Amino acid sequence: MNTEQNDEALFLPFMQIPTGHHHVADAVMEELQRTVKRMSCDKVDILSYSYGKIEKLVSATYINWIKVMPKAYDFLYNTLAVKNQTKRSRQLLYEAMFTSFFMKLIKENNPSIVFCTHCLPSNIASILKEKGKLQAITVNVYTDYFINRVWGIRGIDYHFVPSIRVKQFLEKLGVEKERIFLTGIPVHPVFRKQSERTRNTQLRVLVTGGSLGVGAIEKIIPPNPEIRYKVLCGQNKKLLYKLNSLKNPLIEPVAYVTKKEDINKLYNEVDAVITKPGGVTVSECLMKRIPIFTTNALPGQEKINEMELLQLGVANPLDPFKNIEHQVINFFQSKEKQEQYYKNLNVYHTHLDKKSLADILLELCN
Repeated sequence: MNTEQNDEALFLPFMQIPTGHHHVADAVMEELQRTVKRMSCDKVDILSYSYGKIEKLVSATYINWIKVMPKAYDFLYNTLAVKNQTKRSRQLLYEAMFTSFFMKLIKENNPSIVFCTHCLPSNIASILKEKGKLQAITVNVYTDYFINRVWGIRGIDYHFVPSIRVKQFLEKLGVEKERIFLTGIPVHPVFRKQSERTRNTQLRVLVTGGSLGVGAIEKIIPPNPEIRYKVLCGQNKKLLYKLNSLKNPLIEPVAYVTKKEDINKLYNEVDAVITKPGGVTVSECLMKRIPIFTTNALPGQEKINEMELLQLGVANPLDPFKNIEHQVINFFQSKEKQEQYYKNLNVYHTHLDKKSLADILLELCN
């Protein structure tokens, strides 16, 4: 490592929306600061760093686009970022928009290691590293269960990958296996502690429903449920009010939860989780070995995540045209389905790197 560089790790998500890019960056930052005491950490959204208040406009446009024109977003995302994944191409528009700002950021911080949790900063970092304009160690930390075409590869030193399928994909692209760490999508350390889940005669399910809205929740939870539900409402006050007004003893709405320990406690109290197939929530459940049921996948990344998780056999996609509650009950009434699911889950964990995330970070930073 260049001794003239600072003992600083720079984390690069994209946009200010509190998505998986930020959650994963925070999880790795916390592990790094706990493990390598001398290392300082800084997290910078390259979009707001480069263009200031325009980031809010871009974020709002992105969210509204997915809501208003999901099919158009899905088509464009697949065309530009997923189709022909093995063919890596230059992203000239991104380079023109961000390269000078990226170099300015690197000059200001002079980091010894750069963690990219979004494909766009990874793309720029990879190009600069190849050109010899970036001396820091570069690390891709993938936040989905696949790698889109925008992620930089050739100029990236190390890769933290979510699954064996992604590791095999990188090896096909020529990445040396010694540079790939199968970490899973990194989660907060609290979720890696295995604890006995409380037992109950009635089936209990956690629904991560904050972003789903009232209509979607009503499709998941019937008027007279057989399952006991806890619903994470997030900042969705309308959903919280609606569920509270039902006064149903089998439906417990949970207001916005900020502490990871509280989320972990909720995981320990349920038998399964119904969630959108976002990378972070799924990864937390995989670490907790909780059966996952996926629904309401957003266009683009989440739909592809759902397909990848199905290939791994570690998630159960729910058919929206059938009774969702009955599908969950059917899983728990079938010994065969449960045995196969836990077998797949064990295979997933067997493939994970034997080194802990802390040991990997210690190795890279020394």
